[in-house]
Amino acid sequence: MSSNPMGLLVAGFDSAPVNPDEFNDWYDTEHVPERRRVPGFVNCERWVGAENPGLSIATYDLESLDVLKTGAYRAIAGENLSPWSKRVIGKAKRLCRFEAVQMPPGDVVAPAQAGGLLLFAMNVAPQAESDFNAWYDEEHIPRLAAVTGCLSARRFTIVDAVSDGRHRYLALYHLSSPEVCASKAWEEAAVTPWTRKVRPFTRDRMRIPLRRYERE
Repeated sequence: MSSNPMGLLVAGFDSAPVNPDEFNDWYDTEHVPERRRVPGFVNCERWVGAENPGLSIATYDLESLDVLKTGAYRAIAGENLSPWSKRVIGKAKRLCRFEAVQMPPGDVVAPAQAGGLLLFAMNVAPQAESDFNAWYDEEHIPRLAAVTGCLSARRFTIVDAVSDGRHRYLALYHLSSPEVCASKAWEEAAVTPWTRKVRPFTRDRMRIPLRRYERE
């Protein structure tokens, strides 16, 4: 594995405008298998909204973000998307597309078979950025990681974003189930005096609780 920090690719859609069978056939039989064959893709996971199953999120851990610059990836992305990909993506509503770099320690791979995921993207006012990062690293991530049912808590810096708000920071929490992030224990871990101090400086918050996709 590269000595550079690991990368992350996130793609999110509202799939409601697409026939569900076609959307899932496309993802399961073409789109994900194509990416699994690209050297440097560590894993490919699909998620659906815990509250709105029409929301579809795919997360891809990468050996480094440079994987997205390789010929192998470019051969299946951008202008080289397949006709099927172009048709499905053209019908679906894009929620987000993030290319991100994992923040320290930088080498944590998503745990296998988590039942839920919480995606939280946001921006922060420049004058509060130092305190925001200290809060996240020193308090917020450690407290949430300690909640029973939280399997992994990771932070990322987004270097390229397609989303409302052009988000800069992303946190991913792999959970035993999506109910973990709706629990009293999660709320008690998340909301502290330091949280209340930092929160007014955050904006463009995108919070999506998800459950692992399973084909019916």
